[in-house]
Amino acid sequence: MYERIHSTVKILVYHDFPACAKEIREKVFIEEQGFQSEFDEIDGRAAHLVAFDEAGTPVGTCRVFWNAAVGSHTLGRLAVLKAYRSRAIGSCLVKEAEKYVRSAGGKDMALHSQCQAAAFYRSLGFMEYGDVEDEQGCPHIWMRKTLEP
Repeated sequence: MYERIHSTVKILVYHDFPACAKEIREKVFIEEQGFQSEFDEIDGRAAHLVAFDEAGTPVGTCRVFWNAAVGSHTLGRLAVLKAYRSRAIGSCLVKEAEKYVRSAGGKDMALHSQCQAAAFYRSLGFMEYGDVEDEQGCPHIWMRKTLEP
């Protein structure tokens, strides 16, 4: 586990699946967005990043893992609690995930974005590729970014 401080949050990286990350994903993806199958075997091998506010409350999370199917480290399950959105926490998590991938020798990063979130990822340098795919009734698109050294 290591920690980084950003202007609005502290981000910790875990190599296990912390309960606080699971709780955030349950609130955002299951309760708010209605997904049924939120957790999978990747959670056991991914690095999990968790953002904490000034009071130490976990407010956002994402995971990063090697994805042989796309030949890249993959960012996934980015979630920020509703009350904390529009505070750049998602951007901080993505930037920290990029640092993590670079430290692991990665040259690029992929993600499978909900189409409604693609503009957010484009603003961070990701570009769409491939076809729109359905994931539990929600359109998703693959995106990729070459990481600066």
